[in-house]
Amino acid sequence: MSQQGKSLEDVHESVEVKKGKFKKILSFFGPAYLISVGYMDPGNWATDLAGGSQFGYTLIWVLLMSNIMALLLQSLCTRLGIVRGKDLAQCNRETYPKGLNFVLYVLAEIAIAACDLAEILGMAIGLNLLFGIDLIYGVLISFLDTFLLLYLQRLGMRKMEVFIVGLITLIGLCFLTEMFLAKPDFGEVAKGFIPSIPNSAALYISIGIIGATVMPHNLYLHSALVQTRRIDRDEKSIKKALKYNFWDSAIALNLAFFVNAAILILAASVFHKNGYHQVAELEDAYHLLGITLGTDLAPKLFAVALILAGQSSTVTGTLAGQIVMEGYLHLRINPMLRRILTRLLAVVPAVLVILFSGESKVGSLLIFSQVILSMQLAFAVIPLIHFVSDKSKMGNFAINMTTKVFAWIIAFVISFLNAQLVYDEFNNWMKEGNSVTLNITLVIFGILLLILLLLTFFYPIISKKKNNIEKGQIHQPLKIFSVDKVSQQSFSRIVVALDFSIIDEKVLNYVTKLGNKESKITLVHVVESPATKYMGEKTDDSESKSDLKCLEEYAEMLKPLYDNIGVELGYNNRVQAIADVCRQQNADLLIVGSHGHNTFKDIIFGETVNKLRHKVKIPVFIAK
Repeated sequence: MSQQGKSLEDVHESVEVKKGKFKKILSFFGPAYLISVGYMDPGNWATDLAGGSQFGYTLIWVLLMSNIMALLLQSLCTRLGIVRGKDLAQCNRETYPKGLNFVLYVLAEIAIAACDLAEILGMAIGLNLLFGIDLIYGVLISFLDTFLLLYLQRLGMRKMEVFIVGLITLIGLCFLTEMFLAKPDFGEVAKGFIPSIPNSAALYISIGIIGATVMPHNLYLHSALVQTRRIDRDEKSIKKALKYNFWDSAIALNLAFFVNAAILILAASVFHKNGYHQVAELEDAYHLLGITLGTDLAPKLFAVALILAGQSSTVTGTLAGQIVMEGYLHLRINPMLRRILTRLLAVVPAVLVILFSGESKVGSLLIFSQVILSMQLAFAVIPLIHFVSDKSKMGNFAINMTTKVFAWIIAFVISFLNAQLVYDEFNNWMKEGNSVTLNITLVIFGILLLILLLLTFFYPIISKKKNNIEKGQIHQPLKIFSVDKVSQQSFSRIVVALDFSIIDEKVLNYVTKLGNKESKITLVHVVESPATKYMGEKTDDSESKSDLKCLEEYAEMLKPLYDNIGVELGYNNRVQAIADVCRQQNADLLIVGSHGHNTFKDIIFGETVNKLRHKVKIPVFIAK
């Protein structure tokens, strides 16, 4: 019943690190490949196509620079997850005040929905181009892969990673074949790595390429995925985990760079070379590939790669939604329901736009999704750098001054470029809309975003938030409350299940009503730390120690009322652990707290007191 959450609990520390150097390295490889698909999702393709068709190979260096930026930020995410054992959303909840935290949560959910929207549209466009399926049906078909993710997660983390690596490999093979057909000038490609900006239009596209590269949901996701590896917590093991995860990120993100560079090179060698300088739409690229290369294979491979990119990206987007909800809100709901909700947030807008505005507006919707992502990015990057710079939390693993300077420079550059993209799009909407109300709304919205950005940046610096939690303690300080006078009752051996929440006060007050001074009272709490899954009662981690200390403090408060009071820790399975304690203590009453879940909420949260009632053969008193 612990309130302490674990990132992606279903797969947390589920991957065993093998012995032997080569096997150990391979054990760490995987999380970054799930991240890399976010760097090659359909939302990035438009900027790559526009850059290649307008300026040939000139802007390849921009792709390389944005990839290096992404590598640094993703390595910071792995550092946060490995060292602190928490994801970015959990750290935000721990650091920022409740109101600001909720706004950050809403923005993160909107960003994930926007990312999912781009992936759904990309996949629907691919299905339309390859099979002639109407876009609206393509969008509805994409809804079904929600169940594919559920199936993959049930198979385990490694099998999900293998599935994603398989999709990435197929995308890479598609573009390798495209390169063979297009026959690019590799001498000119090499020159593209020399930094140059021909004109203001090239600058604008460069901003778009950099702005579309780093996805905010990837920062949340990576800090959680690295925790799927079960590692020792000593300094040497953590250092090795950081090193191997950096290699994982470097290889995976370079594969993503290859895909993005291949799209740009394809556009340069096929469109720019033949005088097609304004190709940015996916449909235009598909049709022109067949015309310019004189083969149906090239456009078909392009559409296949588009479908695969949309499919692979949507898996990671849904996982990110789970991390954000659980991390910010400590809210765990049924996995299938969570995925259906995430997908509906993207499917519904896409269906409505296609129904009411027609398929011609899908391109605008794709751009809109990228603007939403651009607005959110700074709100993920800034807290991340604050957290990995905090020596009080990161210890010897806090980033050094050089890394910190580069990280803040990258954060500033990306935030500025994304702000520029948002500003330009707002300007376009204001000109096209020609509405005073719309203009005022956009201005107010922009000002509010700026204020929120400043709060996000300065709060961790200027705040001296009072936190009475002892170092290493998991739970909030115990609330000291009065207990009622002892009343005489017939129950002589009472087990009391506690979860260290506000309901505990009511539970303990009922103990005083249902027991007497001679009653034997046993306070029990179930530990659900990652270690308990494998070690059970042999676990001696910080959460177990903290939980035991909390129980002992409760027992100390009740000692004046009872002659015999003890404490017990259960492990891992809440229902079974409490039932075992009841049996061991030969209890004649069990008192538990109720959070007021009705049948519907039981379905959502996936748990119910009914399981416990049927497990024990004694009266169960539910305190409400």
